Amino acid sequence: MQIEFTLKSIKPAAEKFWSIIGVKKVIAFHGSMGAGKTTFIHALCDIKGVKDVVGSPTFSIINEYIFSENSQSKKIFHIDLYRLKDEKEAIHTGVEECIYSNHICFVEWPEKAPSIFPADTIHVFIELINDDTRMLTIRDI
Repeated sequence: MQIEFTLKSIKPAAEKFWSIIGVKKVIAFHGSMGAGKTTFIHALCDIKGVKDVVGSPTFSIINEYIFSENSQSKKIFHIDLYRLKDEKEAIHTGVEECIYSNHICFVEWPEKAPSIFPADTIHVFIELINDDTRMLTIRDI
């Protein structure tokens, strides 16, 4: 499944994304530096009503955001593996605990620790079409 979007059309793209993935919890985002992974994750959080500041967790490794759904408080973990060496380091920093927590987890740079992901992980590939346009390819649904 593919979704093409620009910054102007990112909100409807994020809404479509949520409708496509349904109740899946672990979403791995692949793409080059500057492709728009964090920007798209920010749009996904906006759709869920996250009030926290959504930003790149490059240095913190894991950011936690709260949103409300059906009058219940829920979490989104936003994880960035860019600075990690391998699976061992990911496990040591608590990434695996987040991934298996049954909360929504958005993971950037999943290729740094591919063996820690559950079999039902959704893999999303973001590619630059041009300066304004991105193509999102969703796999493993």
